[in-house]
Amino acid sequence: MGEDRAVAAESGTRARTRRAIVQAAVALLAGDPTASLGDVAAAAGVGRTTVHRYFPERSDLLAAIGADVLEKVAAATERARLDDGPAAKALERLCQEYFELGDGLTLMFETPQLTNWSGWEQETAADRHFLDTVRRGHAEGSIDPELDEEWIRNLVWALLYSAWEQARTTGTPKHSALTLCLRTLRKALAP
Repeated sequence: MGEDRAVAAESGTRARTRRAIVQAAVALLAGDPTASLGDVAAAAGVGRTTVHRYFPERSDLLAAIGADVLEKVAAATERARLDDGPAAKALERLCQEYFELGDGLTLMFETPQLTNWSGWEQETAADRHFLDTVRRGHAEGSIDPELDEEWIRNLVWALLYSAWEQARTTGTPKHSALTLCLRTLRKALAP
């Protein structure tokens, strides 16, 4: 029984360490995509050998970041309550949730190894829920039916990226960048 607790405590510690490395890597690489694994180790407050124990190659760390971002997108999609109220309003809530994932998602858009990561190839439940929400918006009349689902998905990602860039490069406060994003989305989707 005591051995089981020791194994559970070790795996809990390992999970926390792994999570700390991934979170530090996202924050660091979003600002400096050329940062080394040593820089990631310093940002995570662990030794370089610890990072290498969890992620022997940079590609292993990038794959873990991709998986982490997909998990966060899934959780954000749940929080957005896409089935509640008019579909256009649901997509606004989704943008608000996704906006908070800016570092990780920006990193996914800007890092060639992540842009081409195989994890993007599979359609997720979040993807399907998004597309179902757009179709519902078409049917209920809250979203312009001339705009197909893929166009709207690409539009949402482009608006979010523009908002993150606006905040990151011009000093625009995040809440102002998000307000611009939502206003533009509202006008773009209007029937």
